Amino acid sequence: MALEQSKQPFHGSEPARILIADDEPRLLASLAKLLRGRGFEVTEANGGKQACEQLAGKAFDLALLDLNMPDTDGFAVMERIASQQPDCGVVVVSGEGSFGTVSRALRRGALDYIRKPFDPEELLTTVEGVLGKQSLIKAHEMIQTRLEKSEALHRYIVNSSPDIVFMLDKTGHICFINNKVESLLGYQPSELCGRHFGHILDDRDVARGTYALQGPDISVDNPRTLEVRLKTRGSSKATRHFEITAFPVDPQTWPQTGDTRGGSTTQPARYYGIARDVTERKEAEAFINFQAYHDLLTRLPNRALFKDRLELAITQARRAKQKLAVMFLDLDRFKVVNDTLGHAMGDRLLQAVTHRLEKCLRRGDTLSRFGGDEFTLLLPSVNSPEDARGIARKLIQTLKDPFQLGNHEVFVGVSIGIAVFPDAGNSMDQLIQNADIAMYHVKARGKDGYRFYSDSMSINTANRLSLERDLRLALERDELRVFYQPQVCSKSNQVVGLEALVRWQHPERGLIYPGDFLPLAEETRLIGKLSERVLDQACRDVGHWINSGHPNLRLAVNLSPSQVEHPRFVETLLEQVQSHRFPVGNLEIEITENVIMNDLEQISRKLKELADCGVRIAIDDFGTGYSSLNYLHRLPIHTLKVDQSFVRAIRSGEDGACIVNAIVAMAHGLKLEIVAEGVETDDQLNYLTSLGCHQVQGFFYGPARPAADIDRLLSRDGLAFAHTG
Repeated sequence: MALEQSKQPFHGSEPARILIADDEPRLLASLAKLLRGRGFEVTEANGGKQACEQLAGKAFDLALLDLNMPDTDGFAVMERIASQQPDCGVVVVSGEGSFGTVSRALRRGALDYIRKPFDPEELLTTVEGVLGKQSLIKAHEMIQTRLEKSEALHRYIVNSSPDIVFMLDKTGHICFINNKVESLLGYQPSELCGRHFGHILDDRDVARGTYALQGPDISVDNPRTLEVRLKTRGSSKATRHFEITAFPVDPQTWPQTGDTRGGSTTQPARYYGIARDVTERKEAEAFINFQAYHDLLTRLPNRALFKDRLELAITQARRAKQKLAVMFLDLDRFKVVNDTLGHAMGDRLLQAVTHRLEKCLRRGDTLSRFGGDEFTLLLPSVNSPEDARGIARKLIQTLKDPFQLGNHEVFVGVSIGIAVFPDAGNSMDQLIQNADIAMYHVKARGKDGYRFYSDSMSINTANRLSLERDLRLALERDELRVFYQPQVCSKSNQVVGLEALVRWQHPERGLIYPGDFLPLAEETRLIGKLSERVLDQACRDVGHWINSGHPNLRLAVNLSPSQVEHPRFVETLLEQVQSHRFPVGNLEIEITENVIMNDLEQISRKLKELADCGVRIAIDDFGTGYSSLNYLHRLPIHTLKVDQSFVRAIRSGEDGACIVNAIVAMAHGLKLEIVAEGVETDDQLNYLTSLGCHQVQGFFYGPARPAADIDRLLSRDGLAFAHTG
C-alpha cells in the first residue's frame, strides 16, 4: 500500500501543485515535463521574480527552486514562501554544493537539497518523498507526532544539523554523536561512540570540560554552557573552538537504557546537547582585537598599544629607579616616494622599512607605527643614554642601503628624536612629545641623524603652541623680514653677492632669529610657505639692485630639505623666479650635503636641470657632512661654502686650520669657487686670502642687514667695507 501511495501524485484526490523556478529555460522545460509525466500540476517560473509573482496569485504544495538566479535568488523566494505560503514545502535544485550554501538552505526551511545535474528517478523519488512528508505534516499537524512516526526524518534533521549533536552517559562516555563530527573534526561517529568525550578535548581544556558535567545544578532550565577547543582527528595541534550546551536527559521522556542507537556504551544516556563551531567567530574576535591594537599594513603595534606599553614601562622603571628611552622616528623622503611612485609603492616601502627596523631591536623593545611614515620605539630598560645612542645608530645604518621597489631603487633616511626617562619627562605624553620635538630638530639640521631632547630645544608646551599660532599669523600679517649678508671678494673688498636670511619681526617679542623659529616651521610644515615668501621678497629686492647698475650681483638663498625633495621642486622654483623676471643666472641656491646624499640619483637630476637653466649651485656648511669627492665630481656644483666652525679654528694655529687648507685646495683642484662663512677677525681674513679663498662673509663686515641698509651700501662708489671692529 505504501508503494502504491508513493506512485500517486499526492496524497489526496487532487494532484500536487508544484512551482518550478529556474533561470535556465531548457532545464526548466525538462523538469516540468518530467513532473507532469508523473501527474503533477506544474507551474513554471523563469527566474525568482516570476516565482514571486506566481506565489502571489496561486497556492502550491511544493516549490523546486534554483538558488543562483540573477533577478531574485532562491533564498529570497524561500523568504517569500515562508511569509505567504508557509505550508508550501521547498526542495532546492542547484549546482551550488558548498557546505555553507547547503546548510543555509536547510536552515531557511528547505526540506531537501538536490545537486545539478540530477538523476531524474532520484529527483522524482525525492519530490514524492517530500510531498509525502508534507502530507504527514498536514495530516498530523504537530511536529512531535511527525518525529515519533518518522525516524528517517529525525536522523535527517540531526545529521543535517550545522552543529554536532551528542549524548553522554553519566561517566561522560559518548552514547551517540551525529555525522557532523566527521566534516568538522574528521572522526567517524563509530570511532567516538563508547569513548570518553575527553578524548577529543584539547589538553588545555580537559580538566575544565570534565568538571563542567559534574556540577549538581545542571538542569533543563540551567544547562551547562562552555567554550572549549576540540582536537581534529590525527593531530593534537589542530584545534577548533566550540560552544557546547549540555542538558540532562529526563528519563520520563527518554525511557531508553543502553540501547542508544549508534552507541556501544551499556550505560543509559544522561546528557544530550550540541557543540557549535565558533572558530570563525573566535578568529574574528581575535582579528578585531588585533586590529584595535595593531597597524594592519606593517603588523606593528599601533599608537594605542604603544601608549599602553609605555605607561606600564614607566611604572616599572619608576618602581625600579631605572631609565627608559622613547624614540620618535620619521622617514626622510617618504612623501617624495609616495607622491612619485604612488601609494601602493609607498605601502611596500613602509613594509620593507619595518622589516629592517625590527632586526635592530632587542627582546622587549616595542616598535610602533604611530601614523603615516612616523614610528615610535620604546626601549624599556637602558643603563645610560649610550644604550639608546647605539640603537639609534643601528637604525640609521640599516636604512642606508637602497630599497628595490619594482624597477625603482629608492633611498630613505630616518630622523630620530630621543627622550630618556626621567630626564626628558616623567609622563607618557611628555616623553612622546619631547622625542617628537628632538626629531624635528634633526629635520631642521639636515635630516638622517638623531638627537637627544634637552630643555634648550623648546619652550614649554603652552608657549610653543602660542609661537606656532603666531607664526601662522606672521605669514598672514607679513611680519617676516628678509635681511642680507654680503658676500665680499677677499681681494677687492667689494660686494659680489648677497645671502638672503629671514627674520621675524614679532609684534611683542621683537626681532626673532631663524634658529628660534625655523625648527618650528619645519615641524608644522610651514617651511614651504615661509621659504616661498622669503624668495619672493629677495627676488624683488635683489632684482631691483641688479637693474639699478649692479648686473653681476648674485642672490644666494637657502632651501629647506622638504623643498628640494618635492617632486615639482625644479618647476616650482623656476616659475617663482621667472614670475619676478629675475635673471636666473644671478641666482645661487644653497643646499647641504645631507640633502644630496639622501637620494643622490634624484637630487642629481634636479640640480642638473637647474644648472642647465643657468642657476648656480652651492654646497652649504661644507665639511660637516659626507664631504664626498664622488658627488662633487658628478654634480654641477659651482661653489663650496666652508662651515664657520672650521673658520673659527684658524685662531688656534696651523693645526686648527688644516681642514680649511684641505677644503680650499680641493676647491681649486675642482675649479670651484669657495666662500668662507663666519669670518670675524683680520687674522682669519688674511689667512683665507693667502690660501686663495675667493669670497668671505661674516661679522667682520657686520651682521646681516635689512634691505634699506644694503640699498645705501650699494649706492656708494667702490662698494668697499670698512672694518666694523
